Amino acid sequence: MAMLNRVHLNGLRAVETVARLGSLAAAAAELNVSVSAVSQQVKRTEKQLGQALFERTPGGLVPTEFGAVFTARLSAGFRELAQAVALADEANECTLVVSVAPAFASKWLLPRLSRHFARHPNVLLRIDASARVADLDRSDIDIAIRLGDGKWPGDRAELLLAQEVFPVCAPSIAARLKSIGDLAQTCAITDERAMFSWDSWFEAAGVEPVTFQKGARFTDPMLCLESAIAGHGVMLAWQLLTADALADGRLVAPFGIRAESGLGYWLVTSATKSESRKVRDFKAWIREEIEATMAQFRALDSAA
Repeated sequence: MAMLNRVHLNGLRAVETVARLGSLAAAAAELNVSVSAVSQQVKRTEKQLGQALFERTPGGLVPTEFGAVFTARLSAGFRELAQAVALADEANECTLVVSVAPAFASKWLLPRLSRHFARHPNVLLRIDASARVADLDRSDIDIAIRLGDGKWPGDRAELLLAQEVFPVCAPSIAARLKSIGDLAQTCAITDERAMFSWDSWFEAAGVEPVTFQKGARFTDPMLCLESAIAGHGVMLAWQLLTADALADGRLVAPFGIRAESGLGYWLVTSATKSESRKVRDFKAWIREEIEATMAQFRALDSAA
């Protein structure tokens, strides 16, 4: 392999292209350079090799005996290189990179991914779980799931689910909540980074805000959720964070009242990139999963 260090790859590419196409002009057109540039590359490569690769004839360049054998090997080598690059392209085509906040990924998306694997076995999913807003034009991310108002300049956003907020707590605490006023006897579990407040829920319920007992404060909604499940107090939560815990009874929504937050989960893609089949398939799949989750909520409302 060390022998390759004395020969420039661009020169070898020029030699192979000239031999394959039969002229400097045709090689220059394929390589998108000038004829003189191709000629110089060929001469430089011959000097580096210490061997003449072409005879200069009135009809153009004709491979020497050595040149014919050499360029045949070059052509085979470049075909192998092309196939290697194609493998990388194929891997990229079969990998779907999804940017999503850790809470969404952990509490809702992850438990459902096996159904995406079963439906699209040839697609490899890579989850980029981060709270940052990814640059979809300057990264390998195919699609993002974002919480917000849908306004991200330069990106294409489609509403996945409007976010509603409501109180949740462990069943042991819910049993003591006969009315909204009873919340004053409980501790509030607070997400310090939440984009909404209790005031919107009290307004939707048509009552004056209640002053809670002091409770735990966290900077991560997943920790708030676990604290609520552990029975530490009442949390103001939303559908996708609590769906599974409500479905299996670890949490209860004691009042059946949900308030619009003005926010939503959005499917976001770059406005400058064409949408691939794997992205369209992911969108269709996740919308089905969202509908199944909301059907659970409707069933809980009916049972309440």
